[in-house]
Amino acid sequence: MANTAALNGINGLRDIRRSPASHLTAALEAGSIEGTVVLQEGPFQTMAGIRVDPRSEEGARVAAVAGGLPARCGEVGGADGVSVLWLGPSEFLVVAPEEAHDSLGGNLIGSLTAALGGAPGQVVDLSANRTTFELSGARARAVLEKGCSLDLHPRSFPPGTALNTEVGNIPVVLEKTGEESFRLFPRASFADFLGRWLLDAMREYASPEVP
Repeated sequence: MANTAALNGINGLRDIRRSPASHLTAALEAGSIEGTVVLQEGPFQTMAGIRVDPRSEEGARVAAVAGGLPARCGEVGGADGVSVLWLGPSEFLVVAPEEAHDSLGGNLIGSLTAALGGAPGQVVDLSANRTTFELSGARARAVLEKGCSLDLHPRSFPPGTALNTEVGNIPVVLEKTGEESFRLFPRASFADFLGRWLLDAMREYASPEVP
């Protein structure tokens, strides 16, 4: 009975929660141009901030749980739907699907905490700290280049790369997930501004080309 009540409580909370960019859902759909550039929010991702020396014994344990820790700036580790983004020599952001979160029956954050044990380091649940924007399509890179100083050409920023940067003057972690697809991880408080900035940058591609 207790487990059923707890499950009902979790489901009730899931029904009433709102993601940081949920109020932009209709605008994101209207502003997307299928086959050209599409913008969506990927809400409620499981995210954990990790601080651990990857060369240490506890670092090896954490890597085993996460599917691998990236070794250098720009690399993305992980496996089986879990991405591990390099933020610093001993700092990483773990991103996984919503169902990996402990409160939803997963065990990722708890397993990472157990792997760290009592050793120096940190595992922090950051799932509510950021949201995720998913930008894809043939013009996705052109949209980002309007407000990002990174060289986003595939020779410099291939799939499987993630870096701290700014887009539209908003600090984000930018990950390239495919040849024409990106994920942006802004802090929740910047979601509205960044979502509207991206929509404005996409606007020109909704207009017919002038011959």
